[in-house]
Amino acid sequence: MSSDSSPTITDIFTCSLCGFCCHGETTVSLDEHDQERMVQALGLSREEVEQKYWRITGSVVQMQIRDGHCIFYDKNTGCTVHEGRPWRCRQWPLHPSMLADENNYTTITESCPGFNKEISYEEFCRVFRALIDRGDVDKFSR
Repeated sequence: MSSDSSPTITDIFTCSLCGFCCHGETTVSLDEHDQERMVQALGLSREEVEQKYWRITGSVVQMQIRDGHCIFYDKNTGCTVHEGRPWRCRQWPLHPSMLADENNYTTITESCPGFNKEISYEEFCRVFRALIDRGDVDKFSR
């Protein structure tokens, strides 16, 4: 734990770049803010980003999947659009549902090696709540 009274994200989580959260056959939907942030981060026109990276079905915009993982995941560097990543990716794996249900906490921490396994669920909740109360939500992912 941090020696001062102000907890930090690294007290409960440090991303190991394992990519587990980026793998799967489903992908993240992008709201308007996500789309704008991603276009800016990539430095391409919206049309180029749509064509190269997004799957659009009606009004639903999602990132494409390649070889069973997010199109932006690279096994050596992690997220290649990190500054422009969607809000859901910014939030994960520190999901607020972990505070409401210890089973959610257990499921998520068992699937992610970045969690500090040396602290109790109660201590995790104390630190996580403090981070949320302080407005550090955008700082959750590395």
